[in-house]
Amino acid sequence: MDSSTALPVGTTVTVVLTKAGKVKVRYPATVVSDDGTHLVVEAAWAGDGVRDFGFVRFEGGDVFTEHYWRDRWYAVKAVRGGDGVLKGWYCDVTRPADVQGREVVVEDLDLDLWVSADRGTVLRLDEDEFAASGLEERDPWAAAAARRALDELELGAWADAA
Repeated sequence: MDSSTALPVGTTVTVVLTKAGKVKVRYPATVVSDDGTHLVVEAAWAGDGVRDFGFVRFEGGDVFTEHYWRDRWYAVKAVRGGDGVLKGWYCDVTRPADVQGREVVVEDLDLDLWVSADRGTVLRLDEDEFAASGLEERDPWAAAAARRALDELELGAWADAA
């Protein structure tokens, strides 16, 4: 299957998040929509236990509606609690999504953005991890694209998934 071929609604896929060439996490998700460029899947919280960031907690029962683009350097995840209440949007700066058969492979580039449900809090995250990653030395073009993507997200590109 070509990377740009749209996946049928209801298809079960595996989201594979990589970082520095290694698989960070993989989890099942269900295709909500796909136009060949913008893929939307829904998945349950795939982490172990509770992850408390201080500004938000991810925990069992949370549902992520995840937006991936095959031509954008980020992914946007709307996060709802088990009660259906929106917690906010977690935005990952990534290379464009690569759909390989029934796998959605996404390379995390460390930079993240959090937008609270009331849109009152917008936090740039992990800029120190990005600086320490060595991407700017290894691949300056990709590093520049990642920084542009974070700026786009902060300026409101995340709202494409709202």
